[in-house]
Amino acid sequence: MRDMTTMTRSYQVRAIDQAVATALREIDDAGRRPRLVIDHDGGSPLRCCLRPAQRHEPILLASYAPLRRWAREMAVDPGGYDEVGPVFIHPQPCAGPAGDRLPAQLFTTRRMLRSYAGDGAILGDRIVEPDEDPEQVVEQVLADSRVAVVHARAIEFGCFTFEVRRSGTTAIAGRRP
Repeated sequence: MRDMTTMTRSYQVRAIDQAVATALREIDDAGRRPRLVIDHDGGSPLRCCLRPAQRHEPILLASYAPLRRWAREMAVDPGGYDEVGPVFIHPQPCAGPAGDRLPAQLFTTRRMLRSYAGDGAILGDRIVEPDEDPEQVVEQVLADSRVAVVHARAIEFGCFTFEVRRSGTTAIAGRRP
């Protein structure tokens, strides 16, 4: 895999916003209290800081609706594409991601980049293989001018991993207006 310390600045990678993570620690997007679990093996992707959990690290399992939150910010209706799925976050506030770069450690397995139009409709998806340069794939997806937002998802369970937006987009992932 290529070194991901240099990236094209045409997009930003966004973890779950810290204010949203705080809310999810109380009641998740399915209306339930999140579940505290111990990641005995380590490696579960934490969506609040975009790093894998350490061995035996306590983490929260919560339901999250990323497109619903984005659509609310954009004043559009996601319709049937409004998915709620599981995510892992820290049980306590954390420092968040180290920057807005693609998290290389989360591309050691296949990921799906699902793209959505400005009205919340799904446009398509693209699998990123571990031997591909994810930066190039993100750039290819964003080359379609209809794409307003991209969600990276795990292949195995379909879980939301992080959001990608073009640089200069003002709304913040997961923040309620």
